[in-house]
Amino acid sequence: MTYFDCVVIGGGAAGLMCAAQAGLLGKSVTVLDHANKVGKKILMSGGGRCNFTNYFVEPSNYLSTNPHFCKSALSRYTQYDFLELVGRHQLAYHEKTLGQLFCDNKAKDILNILLAECESAGVRIATQCSIHSVERIEPQTGSDHITATIPTSTTPTTSTTPTPTPTPTPTPTPTPPRYELSTSQGTVQCHSLVVATGGLSIPTMGATGLGYDLAKQFGLKITPKHAALVPFTFKGSLLALAQSLAGVALPITIECENASYGHQSFKEALLFTHKGISGPAVLQISNYWMPDDTLSINFLPDDDLAAQLAQWQQEGQKAELKTLLSRLLPKRFVLAWLAYDTQLASLAEKTVIQLTPKEVAALTQALHHWQCIPAGTEGYKTAEVTRGGVNTDEVSSKTFEAKKAPGLFFVGEVLDVTGWLGGFNFQWAWASGYCAAQYV
Repeated sequence: MTYFDCVVIGGGAAGLMCAAQAGLLGKSVTVLDHANKVGKKILMSGGGRCNFTNYFVEPSNYLSTNPHFCKSALSRYTQYDFLELVGRHQLAYHEKTLGQLFCDNKAKDILNILLAECESAGVRIATQCSIHSVERIEPQTGSDHITATIPTSTTPTTSTTPTPTPTPTPTPTPTPPRYELSTSQGTVQCHSLVVATGGLSIPTMGATGLGYDLAKQFGLKITPKHAALVPFTFKGSLLALAQSLAGVALPITIECENASYGHQSFKEALLFTHKGISGPAVLQISNYWMPDDTLSINFLPDDDLAAQLAQWQQEGQKAELKTLLSRLLPKRFVLAWLAYDTQLASLAEKTVIQLTPKEVAALTQALHHWQCIPAGTEGYKTAEVTRGGVNTDEVSSKTFEAKKAPGLFFVGEVLDVTGWLGGFNFQWAWASGYCAAQYV
């Protein structure tokens, strides 16, 4: 039997942040992760360079059934607080579009910062540690079930990331335990239990539903869960069109509207794939899309096609329409698009001066206001995050402690807080983990 002030289940961004901060505050802390190494999603994020935060973090960048829940944590631990941390570790980083911040080198640099913070705080990290059960310990007098001896031999090491293995200073007078965990590496008791298990996205990285199961076990409600920040899939003729354009990328504006989220619009890039459509704009709108919702796409967000066609007509342009449109759009896209729409197929080899007002209107509609209903999404296997999760009404926005279960905390993606693409979900992990650490 071992005892820690705080046990963190999950060695991802939120879990490691919480563990490091709690350790720095003098708590004895262990992180338990069932994978063979911690921080796997950190390592694969941002194309291997980790989009670790954003210059422009606002509560409006997050979805939740309670949109106010994220405000407290985001204001108490901001993007600039995390930048101060990476600055202390001399991390080289750069800004891409829209305030997105990436490592100059590799995502491993972010993980190494978190591991270094854990090491300096005396945090024990145990990988390949499965959780068999979690039980609430009824309050009792004395400390018969508590021991201050903390072994380190069960902490596996890996060649890919340095795993800290220091022995924390034993707690002379431990706080009475409130939770007991049966694990593949023995029984552990703790006063505070932090669930930082993430969501269901990318199961090949080790994602499970453990966090939701624990929430249900202790009487907390779960909001409906969906794959988010995820590509869309097509079927039928739409799928054939996408497959013919696989690899083509272009800037667009994409819109969606439903009763849950109202009207949403994003202006970024779209990428055609062999399954449908992807790219930053598509991933962003997927956060708000519900099954059977219609998407509206503007393939010329910075142009007025009707005005451009009128100008070409006034100039007496004799080139074929497909040639002139290829000045504005990828040629491969123009040819496939005109061929796909039966109303437009006959226009490809016409000159602009031959176009009738009705044909101009049809062409403008097809390129500025094209509508489609995706068959679905690629699901959790490629989704970057999970929308939905532990209902925020069940958790304190200040402490992240469950209202129905003292000493039980939930941080990061397991909660019903979902950020946009662009470093916002990592910032939520840093902020929620840091804030919870102040109270464990």
